[in-house]
Amino acid sequence: MPYTALQALKAYGQAANAAKAAATGDGAGEARGADFGAMVRDALENATASTARAEQMTMASAAGKVDMINVVSAINDAEMTLQTVVAVRDEVIRAYQDLLRMPI
Repeated sequence: MPYTALQALKAYGQAANAAKAAATGDGAGEARGADFGAMVRDALENATASTARAEQMTMASAAGKVDMINVVSAINDAEMTLQTVVAVRDEVIRAYQDLLRMPI
């Protein structure tokens, strides 16, 4: 299952809430941070599985065992997943840079 833009937005919101809770000293921030870490790990595992599935389909197509439409669909899923991972990474970096710019 690819990591959708809505899921990425939800992850970003959870990260922002965890950062706010950590900044205010709220202990609930740690629990939410752990959930965010698990969600990121799951997303990366899904991205890896999507890429592996696309590679397997490509190899099976070369052997003549799979239709080309299945190969194109698998590659498209892998590409969309990669684009989502890059977008989430960019947002995390941007959020981190915003935190660094905050006055203490």
